Amino acid sequence: MASAEIGTPIASPELTRPDRRAWGVVILLFVFFTLNFADKAAVGLAAQQIRRDLGLSAGEFGLVGSAFFWLFAVGAVGLSAAMRWISYKWAAAILMVTWLASMLPLTMPTTFGVMLSARIALGFFEGPAHALCQSVVADRFPKEKRAFAGAMVNAGSSVGPLLSAPALTWVIVSHSWHMSFRVLIVVGLAWLVVWLLYVERQPLRKSPVDGQRAVATEDPNGHINVPFRRLLRLPSFWGLSLLSFAGYLITSLKVAWLPAFLGEGLGYAPSTVGWLVTVPYATAVVVLLSSGYLSGRLLARGWSSRAARSYFTAALLVFAGLSMIAFTLVEPGPLQLVLVICTFSINSVAFSVAFAGASDFLPQRQRAAFFGCVIAVYSVAGIVAPYVLGIVVEAGATASQGYAHGFLLVGVAICVFAAIGGCLLNPEGARRRLEADTVRLHAATTAGRTS
Repeated sequence: MASAEIGTPIASPELTRPDRRAWGVVILLFVFFTLNFADKAAVGLAAQQIRRDLGLSAGEFGLVGSAFFWLFAVGAVGLSAAMRWISYKWAAAILMVTWLASMLPLTMPTTFGVMLSARIALGFFEGPAHALCQSVVADRFPKEKRAFAGAMVNAGSSVGPLLSAPALTWVIVSHSWHMSFRVLIVVGLAWLVVWLLYVERQPLRKSPVDGQRAVATEDPNGHINVPFRRLLRLPSFWGLSLLSFAGYLITSLKVAWLPAFLGEGLGYAPSTVGWLVTVPYATAVVVLLSSGYLSGRLLARGWSSRAARSYFTAALLVFAGLSMIAFTLVEPGPLQLVLVICTFSINSVAFSVAFAGASDFLPQRQRAAFFGCVIAVYSVAGIVAPYVLGIVVEAGATASQGYAHGFLLVGVAICVFAAIGGCLLNPEGARRRLEADTVRLHAATTAGRTS
């Protein structure tokens, strides 16, 4: 194929209809993400046993919970950038190996210091997981399919806690909390073997010449050639970051505070909380798949990426924020419970639909690093939100009043971040700006060579 002039869009074909192997990779990434969230849940499920065995105070156990996020952003940026030099097949395999190694010290009697170090290491190596998964999906699916495929992968973030809670709880009660990590390691090793045997090195595309299956034809955005720092100055970078930040505010509070809120704040019995807490996770799977499918259908019907990705994601997140505000204002009862479920079921939409919008303008070689930087921004919500809500709850006259004040503030913040992020994320506009920058840079380089 003749090389195109730099700065001129290459008329390369989009991916054709994904084959079974592409959907098989999605299923494997779904399991990958399920394990990613199951290991997050394991420590919380074994909280009482861990505190008893290690003699930890509530504050020390809180450090164990937050330690996961201490280097999460560093891993998201650094490892995502490094992984641009290796294939996705080996990048995912390396991440799985490091996860298993990070959990290994917890399979036997240990100390507080070792456990803290293990959780910090696990957070560092899990940082780039989402960026990697979304990059794989973007390479294997045309843009009208990316949001749905990405939603299937992200469904693991809900299925992970949903499945691991009863299974790992049984293992912990019947055996020990050490055994729960042994189980996760065995499942992780099984995934690793299947991944290495199933996944080819690069995604397959149709050859533009003979129509046969070929490896790695032109990237649709491959003609865009700008320094990476230019991508971070795009309004769309901050738009995606703010949308994701709004979503992660909900995610972090769902993991850290939802069970306590249902019990202390709303007064449900522990046995009722046990099954109520699973409802938002189950509903989130339906919301994710439906939103991903609808986003793709809107694109197929001629809607712009800005409408089908940005505005659509922002609208769902604003709805979640308004639902959070509303459940702090209504009387306890069925309506309040419905609003709680609505709030905590929409958290992951930004991580599939909005990320798919960014894939519409990013060059393949810079996509994972770009997503890593977005993850670094939104992961701050995982550190700040649970801590701030705890302070507000503690300052309340009653637990119920404290939760109401805290969630009211967070609900307002979600609406603000989502609205601003939806306005800033403009895939078509970002692509035009990057193409124009590519032309200018090429012209300047050419002029410098001839002078």
